[in-house]
Amino acid sequence: MASDTCTLQPIASESDFNSRITSLPPQCLTIIYFHAPWAEPCKQMSTILSTLASTYPAASPPRTVFLSLDAEEVSEVSETYDVTQVPLVVLQKDGKVVESITGTDAGKVRSVVEALAGKAKSGEKLPPQQKVTKAAPSEHAGEAEPQTNGGANGLAKYAPGAEDPKTAPQYSSGETNGESKEELNTRLAELVKAAPVMLFMKGTPSAPQCGFSRQTVSLLREKGVRYGFFNILADDEVRQGLKEFSEWPTFPQVYVGGELVGGLDILKEEFENDDEFLKDYMVSSQRNTGGPAAPEAQAAAS
Repeated sequence: MASDTCTLQPIASESDFNSRITSLPPQCLTIIYFHAPWAEPCKQMSTILSTLASTYPAASPPRTVFLSLDAEEVSEVSETYDVTQVPLVVLQKDGKVVESITGTDAGKVRSVVEALAGKAKSGEKLPPQQKVTKAAPSEHAGEAEPQTNGGANGLAKYAPGAEDPKTAPQYSSGETNGESKEELNTRLAELVKAAPVMLFMKGTPSAPQCGFSRQTVSLLREKGVRYGFFNILADDEVRQGLKEFSEWPTFPQVYVGGELVGGLDILKEEFENDDEFLKDYMVSSQRNTGGPAAPEAQAAAS
């Protein structure tokens, strides 16, 4: 028997998400919740949204819908919504984002939902606020303009040549089976320092596997920055472990001197706000000369 109240519905893939969104009527308020299983505050927000959803009736056609997405597993959707930290709650109506909320402030979440969808039934008590995950390294992280695949200024059209050399140790999941968490964290600490500027991306510079990775490679090349890279699709331990290690749920991730800078949006902000950003790692004052480091500058594989 179908529930007579709304529930927090898990979305497993980009196609599932697109199918669900396109099936909703324009007047329906959609609460899109991005989370990561390793992030403790997300457990709190999951409880908050599950409780809040149960206070709204399940109508036909739907008037209010609550969707739950693992930010990494549905990464293309995360990129579309510019997810840089979790938990993140996005409220959307008629295909347009009307509000975004980070953190676990139950009162704020409820007040925003009620302002857009009307008050829910009374008597339901939501959990109290809990500390949010580590904020993005840049103090302006929350002010970045949303990015979409394809990118501005034609950056996404660039794809480095196939002759670009590899610059970071390459691992496969088969080489790391049985690795303890402590051993993995030790390896990650070494990997983020494998080159002065390290890019953890989906694919390689000559064959990026997502729009944001492609744009990040293009931006680094445009600025003339030499960098090392690691293809996270080749090593699932690194892919999953780095999210917790850095407290950053999505890829690509850029490190400088072993310290996390952030993703594409943060990288663009840093370049826009500081003309000297990464100047020490630029191979030329001319643009469009950067890319993976030369073979002699490659990090030695362990």
